[in-house]
Amino acid sequence: MATEESGKITSLLKAWGSGDHAAQGELIPLVYNELRDLASRYRRKAGAGETMQTTALVNEAYLKLVDIKSVDWRDRVHFFAVSANVMRRILIDIARAHTAEKRGGPAKAVFVPADWEEIPAPDSKRAEELLALDEALTRLIEMDVRRGKIVELRVFGGLSVEETAEVLELSAATIMREWRVAKAWLVRELGAAG
Repeated sequence: MATEESGKITSLLKAWGSGDHAAQGELIPLVYNELRDLASRYRRKAGAGETMQTTALVNEAYLKLVDIKSVDWRDRVHFFAVSANVMRRILIDIARAHTAEKRGGPAKAVFVPADWEEIPAPDSKRAEELLALDEALTRLIEMDVRRGKIVELRVFGGLSVEETAEVLELSAATIMREWRVAKAWLVRELGAAG
């Protein structure tokens, strides 16, 4: 994204955070495509079978973002990091509803992906695995916020190592090192849960 457009998004986010509702209206067309890309990355990772369309996920995420009050938006990268978290919450809610509807309550399942490129869709037969991953990720965030954020941005946000480094203001080498440690912890944690 051009630095000029990135600067404009940051200015609009700060104005919106300060209560300028006109800034919100200007912001929508500037961030919509990036939010759509973020949602599309998740849907590609989730594979076939997911019924929630990219547009519906973007719209739901945007509605939740609009409801967040008094956020001190630092910049566009901060906005998209928060957006990834919001999308994760939406998808986990769908998975919870799907498992509750299907079995009368969530079941424990082991999810240890080989390559972390494909995660279960929230409305698939493997929704329990997505819930197990979310629970493990929540525990990781409680222990180590930075590693948890790296997993959230990479797995649920679909961000590359470089994009994750930009969001967290760290080097790509640090992201790769922390990513490896976080994945190993998750594999052990998920294996133990099963």
